[in-house]
Amino acid sequence: MARFKDREKALTLRKQEMSYSQIKRVLNVSKGTLSIWLKDYPLSEKRVRDLRDHNEQRIERCRETKRKKKEKRLRGYYIKQKKLIFPLTKREFFLAGLFLYWGEGSKTAEANISVSNTDPAIIKLFIKWLIICLDVPREKIRIQLHLYSDMDIDKEVAYWQKTLNLAKNQFRKSYIKKSLKSRINHKGSFGHGTCSASIGGARLAERIHVSIKAITDKYL
Repeated sequence: MARFKDREKALTLRKQEMSYSQIKRVLNVSKGTLSIWLKDYPLSEKRVRDLRDHNEQRIERCRETKRKKKEKRLRGYYIKQKKLIFPLTKREFFLAGLFLYWGEGSKTAEANISVSNTDPAIIKLFIKWLIICLDVPREKIRIQLHLYSDMDIDKEVAYWQKTLNLAKNQFRKSYIKKSLKSRINHKGSFGHGTCSASIGGARLAERIHVSIKAITDKYL
């Protein structure tokens, strides 16, 4: 009797255009048994196409294939671009840093240059640029963090200190925002607050600002 009920239920589900796999999950009946019960109830071609196109395993295999292709493509780009870009001359690195400062650096201070960003890579590149291209001593660089009131301040200072490879005495007192990190959408950001790296020097600031002006006068 139970078998008869299962067969009737299978027929009902098949008429709803369910696949063998879908019916099997409902009734816990083997696909071999279902193929006997439902041999006279084939699915429409449209339904077969729909099931094939939406098969979870097929979709996952397709995603994995695309992921591997993308990784291979990006790896190819990476190797090609490394050969194309490097090695950079000191002049080329100076220009790269100059454009970085043009986009991210402070333009208002007359005796100070600084870059602020949430991305540690931006700050690390700026520091390296200061040292290599502008002969700034690493120990002269100063850091100030802009953090949220619900952050672990000591932990964030330690994070930036380790990331930037700078001494603790190079960190000024952090500016603590009254707003909460937990209420800010950090999608796409780095979640360790904003880091500002700076170095004082009127002549240095003049050199940077005049260099940027020379570029704008030439090309804009």
